Amino acid sequence: MSILIKPIITEKATADSELNNKYAFVVDNKANKIEIKDAVESAYGVSVTKVRTINVRPDRKTRYT
Repeated sequence: MSILIKPIITEKATADSELNNKYAFVVDNKANKIEIKDAVESAYGVSVTKVRTINVRPDRKTRYT
């Protein structure tokens, strides 16, 4: 099971990485904070201090008939 799916490349994520050393990733829905921390540390060789998560649901599409 791959925990890290892909990094998020947006203007906001890029600004956070340059100014505040915060990085954003799309991760597996079943992964907890400890697993995410271990995956980032092993993949990038860095020391993670804090992990914050959020679940984003897809938007409902309005259909007109």
